[in-house]
Amino acid sequence: MIIPTQIAENSGIRTNHVSKVLSELKAHELIECINPEVRKGRLYRLTEKGKKIVENLE
Repeated sequence: MIIPTQIAENSGIRTNHVSKVLSELKAHELIECINPEVRKGRLYRLTEKGKKIVENLE
């Protein structure tokens, strides 16, 4: 599990772009937010569908 700020720092991508991509991945049911009630510091993880796609990419 990782928060958007960590993704941005690790990848060198701006936080607002990371947030947009996370929204798109969530819309396609590839990730899920495990603490949606939190405004800052939301945690995300892959869904089973997302894990299958990652496995196919490897």
